[in-house]
Amino acid sequence: MRYSDLDHLIKEAQAALKAGPIAMIVVEDEVEIDTTLRHHQQAGFDTVLALMPAAFDLPRDLQESVLRVDYDTTAEGALEQAVNRMIPAVPGQWLYYCYNAEYLFHPFSETRNIKELLAFHSEERRDALLGYVVDLYALDLKRHPNAVSLEQAHLDRSGYYALARKDAARDGHPKERQLDFFGGLRWRFEEHVPKLSRKIDRIPLFRAKPGLKLRSDHTFNDEEYNTYACKWHHNITIAVCSFRTAKALKSNPGSRYDIPTFQWHNSEPFEWHSRQLMDLGLMEPGQWF
Repeated sequence: MRYSDLDHLIKEAQAALKAGPIAMIVVEDEVEIDTTLRHHQQAGFDTVLALMPAAFDLPRDLQESVLRVDYDTTAEGALEQAVNRMIPAVPGQWLYYCYNAEYLFHPFSETRNIKELLAFHSEERRDALLGYVVDLYALDLKRHPNAVSLEQAHLDRSGYYALARKDAARDGHPKERQLDFFGGLRWRFEEHVPKLSRKIDRIPLFRAKPGLKLRSDHTFNDEEYNTYACKWHHNITIAVCSFRTAKALKSNPGSRYDIPTFQWHNSEPFEWHSRQLMDLGLMEPGQWF
């Protein structure tokens, strides 16, 4: 199904938007659109939205199973504007957002789907899940000049760290149960990454409610949504495995020729399996065993 804009979707696709958890995929270019959409369908999302330029193509099967919305993804703040338009339209619904060439993983995702994850998380009285954006990249940039290869994908097995998130309203005191996380390509090549874009934490999966707003730094105006755990124990975290930073570093004229390879001594092949991400500490199951 195809819609001319988000307002058209919200008006005409009420049944689909009420069906279950919704994945919103913001398509910035034509790299791995089909694999991104299929990955999130297989993850268990009942409704998958593809927000994409009108000129981009979709395979026939995805035209029938994905709700496509014509959308200018190059506009400033395109992602948060889309998410904030959807939030009041689906109160109480779980929403997930990412870009194309980004792939959601959660603990035990090979045997448990997203609805099972959300059922458990809801029982813990949590309305948002913290996620880490784990950079993926191809090693052979001559063969893969845009740094994208599903077959040869690699990630960094170390080099991740967290800093206290300061509260400007409380004279810079740390915010409760909130941290800023760093690592991956944005850390290794930080001279090419704007300071405000260096964090790798994101709240990509959350329950919509009236008044909730996503901010440009991937946090929400409800501070509890931004916490990594509840007050009584650790919670599940998830990972968004993403080629987006690698693509940007190899397409930006300011960094393209300064980076002959992303390989370093801590690169390892990505196994496309949740166990690897848990073993590396890039997500955790909390109390979900």
